[in-house]
Amino acid sequence: MDSLEKVSAELALYKHPFFEFSVIGCSDGVEVSIRPKVANVHTDAFRFTVADREIDHPQFRWSFQGLLYGSMNDFMVELFTHVPGDRNQLQY
Repeated sequence: MDSLEKVSAELALYKHPFFEFSVIGCSDGVEVSIRPKVANVHTDAFRFTVADREIDHPQFRWSFQGLLYGSMNDFMVELFTHVPGDRNQLQY
């Protein structure tokens, strides 16, 4: 099983009501994309790369889960449209 197939098989074990996932091979390993299922929320996908050495590691399943959960968390934070520290909207 090559790297793309291994990541695809692992990702197929995850289902989420708000996000869809896809994979594509890249020069560094495998790129995983996270996209919202809700229309007009965010147009860009959140992407992260899983290196071949990570895919070949015996603990791949657990490290992949950490990468996926961490990336989903980062993606959710990027969806904020306003935060108190926005420089152009600071009000005192």
